[in-house]
Amino acid sequence: MEHHSTSETRLLLIEKVLLLKSLSLFEETPETVLAEVAEILEEVNVEKNEPIFSDGDMAQCMYIIFKGQVRIHKGDHTLAILKENDFFGELSLLDTETRSASATAETEAFLLKIDQEPFYEIMESRIEVAKGIIKTLCKRLREQNLKAMGK
Repeated sequence: MEHHSTSETRLLLIEKVLLLKSLSLFEETPETVLAEVAEILEEVNVEKNEPIFSDGDMAQCMYIIFKGQVRIHKGDHTLAILKENDFFGELSLLDTETRSASATAETEAFLLKIDQEPFYEIMESRIEVAKGIIKTLCKRLREQNLKAMGK
């Protein structure tokens, strides 16, 4: 029987699949495909106030928050406080641009990271995954347009 210290969280594949399924990004993706995505997730523990990435960094991965809170900010200006089951940095799964904001752990946090390369491979063979990303991006664009029009 293996014992893990509380600070070293390790997730079972099923837990990862359930987490992915709860995200709007993957809500229409079948579990069999989510199991493939779960396989490429990297587990990352971050300390309180630890930077996850900075504005201007090259972006090649997205993060999902399993535990804790993350602050998205431009300098000292907070854009959002994200919590469990939120995800951020998903644009970088599609293109390698620089980050448009910084992300810092607001509390101790346990994140799941998806890298662009292996994700591309899944997207190529699994249309549902690509559709999920496209839907999320469309939703964000619509929200941006409404904000721009002052609605």
